[in-house]
This record gives sequence, structure tokens and C-alpha cells, in this order.
Amino acid sequence: MSITPDLIQADRGQDAITVHLTTKDTFASWVKALSGGQRAALAAQKFEGGVFQVGIVPDGDGWFAVGGVADLQRLSTWCLGKLAEALPAGIYRLAGADPGPAILGWQTAQYSFDRYKSDVEPIGPRILLSKQVKPIDQALAEARAVNLVCDLVNTPAEDMGPAALENIAAKLAKDHGAKLTVTKGDPLEREFPMVHAVGRAAGRSHAPRMIELEWGNDKHPRLAIVGKGVCFDSGGLDVKSSAGMLLMKKDMGGAAHALALADLIMQMHLPVRLHLLVPAVENAISGNAFRPGDVLQTRKGLTVEIGNTDAEGRLVLGDALAKASEEFPELIIDFATLTGAARVALGPDYPALMTRRDETAQALLDAGAECDDPPWRMPLPEAYAEWLKSDIADTNNSHNNSFAGASVAGLFLDKFVGSHMNGAPIDWAHFDTFAWRPVAKPGRPKGGAAYGLRASFRMLQKRFSKMDGKKA
Repeated sequence: MSITPDLIQADRGQDAITVHLTTKDTFASWVKALSGGQRAALAAQKFEGGVFQVGIVPDGDGWFAVGGVADLQRLSTWCLGKLAEALPAGIYRLAGADPGPAILGWQTAQYSFDRYKSDVEPIGPRILLSKQVKPIDQALAEARAVNLVCDLVNTPAEDMGPAALENIAAKLAKDHGAKLTVTKGDPLEREFPMVHAVGRAAGRSHAPRMIELEWGNDKHPRLAIVGKGVCFDSGGLDVKSSAGMLLMKKDMGGAAHALALADLIMQMHLPVRLHLLVPAVENAISGNAFRPGDVLQTRKGLTVEIGNTDAEGRLVLGDALAKASEEFPELIIDFATLTGAARVALGPDYPALMTRRDETAQALLDAGAECDDPPWRMPLPEAYAEWLKSDIADTNNSHNNSFAGASVAGLFLDKFVGSHMNGAPIDWAHFDTFAWRPVAKPGRPKGGAAYGLRASFRMLQKRFSKMDGKKA
């Protein structure tokens, strides 16, 4: 793995290079305090205080840096990202300010995935000092979680198959004293028939499995985290084009989010009884692949007609959501790289969010806005549920028109999320995420990406820290 070391340190007065911040509007007044040679140096670099601009200013025998930001009063998560990427190795301190939320972007900006490169030139770390001693631990934990998602998604399918996801979960279980359960083979076919059906064509080397991890105090509220672990998606017999398959190593991005969120929850000792579920499969093509028109049994007892073998993610999630519901959790959150329709609607940067409860959606939206990790809510309109009707089974796994693809996929999943013993629907949030950044942005490298991860964790902190063992 390529996860970066900790790049934030508590400011205890150690020697450091100063970084000044300015905006385009304040630059003209700020630069007046500099010498003529210093102003000339910035002019030569065409530095004018624009957002994400970086300048180096000679200062006697040394130098200091200057960076352009949008707002000096409210530093964003990503505002120091370009500085963290561009400055030489060293220790840095902001002049007259604390980095605040930007300590996360400083850390993630220095992530790189070089597992398969043989000619990598080592670049020393750029360390940022912060007087916010308590928030450092959380920022570093969140950055590690984001970088873990990037690492898992960036890894090619041959090295990130179902067994590799199991190994990641096993390491988390060992690190945090959690219980790991893995179901595969004949027991998988009996207990999670849709997971088995989707993954059986991949053969023994990439055999399907259900990975479960449980952690925490039984007295605490139960929280289920589910992640789609389709380690490669050929489309099955409804085969994708070569272009459509090119990025399908990232189809386990939901599992990457779920594993990283579980790790973060355990690292930060959130008072929950955690149940992590990752249905891990490869949707391959062979003589025993499931077919269009087949009818699959499910853990829930519903039967599913296969309208499209390329709508496989919702199948494996269905069995996982059914299992999660059997323990009557206070909340289920699932992550999945589920539909192209969500990307057409929202582009890569906004995960589509669907929930049963308005208050849960609003809590996630508010948390995302606070930490610069915004989801976008989409509906679960009951009027579209009829599009999943089947003539021969309880439901179809896909609809035969091009409308509302993300919402219809969410409606399919909703069929497998259960209710409490009193009949009240279990609180559930579904993230349809891209898990990939097609173009680099400051603090956010190109490649595997975490969307909605930090928003979810911040919401969970607020919701469950207050409860501390009480029922919702």
C-alpha cells in the first residue's frame, strides 16, 4: 500500500519555514510590506494571490512561501493542497493563522500510488504544524481513511480480488480486536444465493465470499456498514464494451469506502456495535455464469428475475442488506459504485444519496457541507417501483427504460432493507458513488477517490456520540 505517513505535527515552537496566505483582493496591500527584490521575485513567478497560486520569496539567507486562497477567514479543506504538492520537503508553519480544516487536504495532497513503478524518485515529506492539538488525531485518521480508499481502488483487479478484500478485513479485525466471519463455497450458496450466483463464474482463484466484521460493545447502538465488493465487472453475459471495462477495477469502490469507514469508526472508538458486510465477487464470464432471464433465490426470500447481468451490484448488496437487517440496527449505510445514471446526473464529484428518512438525509448533507465532502440527495419515488415488476418472479433486477436509473436501483435495494420488530422501517442511507477522480484537483490526486466517507463519519460522530449506548 502507498498510504502516506503522518504529515501534521503539533506546533511546539520548532523551526519551520513560514507560509503566508493572501487572496487576490488583499494581495496588493500585503505585497507593499515586502522589499523591492521580493516583489520582483513574486512578479517573475506571476504570483497575484489567485486561488491555489504558490510563490517562493527570498528572505536574507533563507526564504518563505506564499499561497493564494479564496477566503482568509474560512480556510477550506483543500485550500493548502497546492502548497502541499509544490513546496520542497521541510517543516512549515502558517503566518498568523492556524490551518484548521486544511490540515486534512495538506495530508491527502501528498498521497501517491506508486506500487507498480520502478523509477520513483523519493520526495521528502512536507510537514505542517498546527496548534490544534486535539483535532490533529481526527484529521490524520480521516486522511488515512481517504488514502486507504484510494489505495484499494487504484490497485488492479488481479491484486485486489475477493481474497484481497478478505485480507484487508482480516487485518482490520486483528488491529482492532474485532470478530471476522467469511462465508464461501456451499455455505455461501445456501446463505447468500445472489452473492454466489454473481460470483461463481470467476472460478476458484477469485471465488465469491461474504465478509463480515463485528466490533464494539453489545450495549451500544448497532450500526451496519455495507460495501459493494465487485472486484472486477465484465458485465457478465450482458458484456460491457472494452471502454466500459477499462475502469472496472474500481467497481469495489463501495467496499473500499465501507472498509475505510469501519477502520475510522474503530480507530476513533465511536460508541457503536459495528457490523461491516462486504459481498466480494468478480462478475466474470464462463460456462456457469448467471444468465439474463434466470430467476435467483435470495436471502430475504424474494425471487429476482435477471433482466441484465450488468446490474449485478444491487444483487450482492441485496443479500448483504438482508443480513444486516436481521440484527435490527439503528442505521444501515451502504456504499456502491452502482449506476452510470448517477454519474450522468451528478458527475464524478457528488455521490448520490438516498435515504428513507428526511432527517438522516439532512444530517448527512449538513455534515458533508461542514467538511467539504458534499453528497447530493436523490429521491426514492414509489411511483417508479412498478418498473421493476416481473411476470415470473417477485421482482426484476433492472428496468427496461432509460429513466431514473439511480433511483430505480435504490428502490431495488430498498426491497431488501428490513424493518424493526415493531414494524418501523430500519433507518437506511445509500451512497451511489463514483470512487474515482478523473482529473486531479489540489489535495485530491487523480485516480481512486473517497466521496461521502468523511460526511458519513462526521454524521455518525454527532449521532452516536450523544447517544453513548442509548437506543435511537
